[in-house]
Amino acid sequence: MDAETQLAEFVARFSPEVQDRIRDCRSKVEARFPTAVQLIYDNYNFLVISFGPTDRPSDVVLSLAAYASGLNLNFLQRGPELPDPASILRGTGKVVRNVRLDAQEDLDRPEVIALIDAADALASVPIGKSERRRVIIKSVSAKQRPRR
Repeated sequence: MDAETQLAEFVARFSPEVQDRIRDCRSKVEARFPTAVQLIYDNYNFLVISFGPTDRPSDVVLSLAAYASGLNLNFLQRGPELPDPASILRGTGKVVRNVRLDAQEDLDRPEVIALIDAADALASVPIGKSERRRVIIKSVSAKQRPRR
């Protein structure tokens, strides 16, 4: 089974509303970074679609993390350093910050676009430097929280 088919099965476990949000937001991020390498993790708490320039997890710049009731956009490198004049970033950790996505249109908000651009600019290797789009299933947890 190829990675896209497997990812479609992971997404199908969510409610129809969250499925649509996952697909729509993934499409928006893919349009912004068409050559990004996507690393997929179907973990205990979240289905994570990570975007980076290589297949190395340490190079991932941002990710979509889906859970039963929603979707977050995570900034995985230097999150606290991102300029956030609208104060939309959530989190208090040393590295990661996130924004809740209630609809795909949230990715079109100027403050979210600015965060995405800043995250890519601050990344050790920007997503824009990736050469070839790939989708790779990195891990699947045997035990998971309900997705609906």
